Amino acid sequence: MSGRFRRRTGGPAGTPAAGPTGTLTGTPAGSPAGPPARWARAFAARRVARSAHGRDGGGLAVEAAIVAPAVVGLILVAVAAGRVQTAAGTVEAAARSAARTASLERDATAMEAAAEKSAEDSMAQQGMHCVGGGKTATLTHGELVSHGITMATVTVSVRCEVALADLLGGPGRGGPLSKTLTGSFVSVVDRYRGG
Repeated sequence: MSGRFRRRTGGPAGTPAAGPTGTLTGTPAGSPAGPPARWARAFAARRVARSAHGRDGGGLAVEAAIVAPAVVGLILVAVAAGRVQTAAGTVEAAARSAARTASLERDATAMEAAAEKSAEDSMAQQGMHCVGGGKTATLTHGELVSHGITMATVTVSVRCEVALADLLGGPGRGGPLSKTLTGSFVSVVDRYRGG
């Protein structure tokens, strides 16, 4: 015995013959393919993998192109809703300020003028501007009875029509689309206000 195989110079058909160093010099019928065949199979597998990866990449690009506009639209809607809610809070704050300012005045005419000016100033400080003209604040008088004591009150209602382009800060500022925001607040007239 020399090496792993017995040296033979011949044998039945299909029997491999050993080389000088005890290695096979032939490939028996039905045995696995040699290195060139394995390389070919590996190359083909890599090509298939690259092809599949390319198809997946194209599919992802198409999905992104479909989903991205919807996601951006949802974000814009959320931002718009937040800005509208903030503007509504500004109108409510303007009504509260106007009512408190009016409650310090002595007569009805001065109350109306003070309420209008206070509401406009309060909204201007927040960068809000009403469109369409007309009065911003409306004042009404009333009474409040508490523990048998009757107190005079003033109710200020603020109405502001805001252009959506102005509100959202987008292009086309002052466009035709608008939203009307309202706020109201009741304040007790100060009995000890100055004369």
